[in-house]
Amino acid sequence: MDSLIEVEDLVTHFRTKRGLVRAVDGVSLRVDRAEAVGIVGESGSGKTVLSRSIMGLLSGPDVVRSGSVRFEGDELVGRSTKQMRSVWGRSMAMVFQDPMGSLNPLMRIGDQIAEPLRVHLGMDRTNANETAVKLLTDVRIPMPEARLRQYPHELSGGMRQRVMIAIALACGPKALFADEPTTALDVTVQAQILDLIGEQRRERNMSVVLVTHDLGVVARHTDQIVVMYGGRVVERAPTRTLFAEMKMPYTEALMESIPSLDAPSHTRLRAIPGRPPDLVHPPDGCRFAPRCAFARDRCHREAPPLTPADSPGHEYACWYPVGSPEHTERKVTITKAVS
Repeated sequence: MDSLIEVEDLVTHFRTKRGLVRAVDGVSLRVDRAEAVGIVGESGSGKTVLSRSIMGLLSGPDVVRSGSVRFEGDELVGRSTKQMRSVWGRSMAMVFQDPMGSLNPLMRIGDQIAEPLRVHLGMDRTNANETAVKLLTDVRIPMPEARLRQYPHELSGGMRQRVMIAIALACGPKALFADEPTTALDVTVQAQILDLIGEQRRERNMSVVLVTHDLGVVARHTDQIVVMYGGRVVERAPTRTLFAEMKMPYTEALMESIPSLDAPSHTRLRAIPGRPPDLVHPPDGCRFAPRCAFARDRCHREAPPLTPADSPGHEYACWYPVGSPEHTERKVTITKAVS
């Protein structure tokens, strides 16, 4: 595969009054051309910060960023905001979580779509408006000419998210970052938005990085899954491999928290006990150990490195992975205690 984005040991910390928040703490990953990568984990695991850090959207005196982000071989870490403007929109674009907060409430939809076309591609007003109509048609918005004259508050949540996708696609980026693009949308609209992103990815031969807390979403819409916890990658694998051969107990816990349509209606959802770690004072050893039912003394002392599994492209960070004798022994004990 031809690599598009290569991230190596990326660190993004924030200086606060409480101390340094280690939001992203040494993450490495790769996104190939036309590949869809899912980044999953609970709220606070570092997913959104990672995606925005890769794009270079986080800056300021209180942001500590190091490591390497290479896009088509060109290093992005260390570039100024002015230098990154030539990358945003044309090479990489983002669909943000809250379209109402991202769209300008005082600008008509047509002007917001046309703006990047005129700034980045040098189109005149007529060509930009014609392209805006085509983009709205591509994202399945009815009556696109009329929508150009409307303001964001006149559209539904699903329509606003489609407008955000149209703006992101306007300049033909090679990589699209979608940060929880279906939050606050009903289930039917969620499916439409995700199918739309997948359709545009195939038509444009574009890479997609999908940030979500929902493993059910990435199961259908990605080629590779990266599981994050406490600002670090704890498991990554091709999607089919991860669901068939998960190794990290945290991944297993996320899987078990997914409701099953085949289960009886009275089946209770399984929650992960405890809460994500304090990233100002993260625990020693494995950051999931304080919440892990399978943790042993070593887990609290030593941080496990990413270890290759038997299947190609599969890595996990755990001393006692799913399927190991220690994990199986503890699981039998837990099952007996519950029953």
